[in-house]
Amino acid sequence: MARGARYCLRDHSGEGSARWTCFSEKSFISKAGFCGCTSRWSRKRGGMTNTLPEHVRTILFNRVPEVTVAFWVIKVLSTTTGETFADYLNADLGLGLSLTTWIMGGLLIIALIAQFRTRRYTSGVYWTVVVLISIVGTLITDNLTDVLGVELWVSTLIFAALLAVTFGIWFAREHTLSIHTIFTRRREAFYWIAILLTFALGTAAGDLISEGMGLGYLVGTILFAALIGIIAIARFAFNANVVFCFWAAYILTRPLGASIGDLLSQSPADGGLGIGATLTSIVFLIIIVAVAAHLHVNVRRQRHVAAAENPGWRLAAAS
Repeated sequence: MARGARYCLRDHSGEGSARWTCFSEKSFISKAGFCGCTSRWSRKRGGMTNTLPEHVRTILFNRVPEVTVAFWVIKVLSTTTGETFADYLNADLGLGLSLTTWIMGGLLIIALIAQFRTRRYTSGVYWTVVVLISIVGTLITDNLTDVLGVELWVSTLIFAALLAVTFGIWFAREHTLSIHTIFTRRREAFYWIAILLTFALGTAAGDLISEGMGLGYLVGTILFAALIGIIAIARFAFNANVVFCFWAAYILTRPLGASIGDLLSQSPADGGLGIGATLTSIVFLIIIVAVAAHLHVNVRRQRHVAAAENPGWRLAAAS
C-alpha cells in the first residue's frame, strides 16, 4: 500500500529473512508494468520469473472497484438517489438550487479528499463519492438550465466536448483509459473528472431526449434501459471495445436512474407512482449501503486469496 507516494514490496520467495524493496509511486508503476502496456508484472530472481497476473494486480492495487453486476446496481441506484435527494433538498426543504449546490459541492470536496487519502479501493469512501458526485453533476446541469437559461442541447454539446477533451488528455498522458489500471492518483483524478462530466452529460442529454420527445417516466426508463442493453449486446456478442462500452453505459445509467427516480417519486398526476422523494431516497440509500457492504466483504476475501496464491510479493505500507 502507499503512504506519501512510497510503495514497498516484501519478497518472501528467497531464503532467510524477508527483504523489502521500496519505490516512489512513479518508479513503482513503471517497474510493476502498470502503464497498461503489459499484462503482467515480473521479477527475475536466480533465472526464475515470478509474475503477478493482471486480475490480481487489479484486486490488490486498483483504486476503483471491479466492474460487476453489483457495480452497475449501485451506480443506477446512486444516480436515482442523486436525483431524488437533490429534489428533496431543493424543493421539499426549500433550500433552493444555489444553496443546495454549494452544500453538496462542499460535501463532495470533503469526500474526494478522503478518497484520495486511501491507498486502494475502499468501498464506503468510494461509493460515498459516487453518490455525492451524482448529485453535484445533476445540480451543475440544473443550474445551467434553470439559473443561466442555457438550452439543454447546448449543455449536452458542452459536456460532450469537455468529456472528449478529458479522455484525450487522459489517454495522451497515461496511454490507456481502462478503469482496471487506476493505480495512481493522477489517473484517479482523470477518472473522477470524467465521472463528474458523465453525470452532467447524462443529465443534459437525458432531459433533452425526455423533454424533447415528451416521454413519460415509464417510457423513458424503458428507452434508456434498452439503449444500455444494446451496448451490452455489442460488447458481449460482437466484442465491441470494452472501454467505449463502459463509458457509454456509464453515461446512459444517469438518465436511466433519473427516470426511475422520477417514476417512483413523482405524483400520479405527473406520471409517477407517488412514493415521494424522501422515501425513495431512504430506501435506495439502504440498498446502496447493503450492496456496498457486500462488495467490501467480497473484495477483502479476494485480496486474501490473491495474497495467498501469490506469496512471492506482498504489499505493505512504507515506513
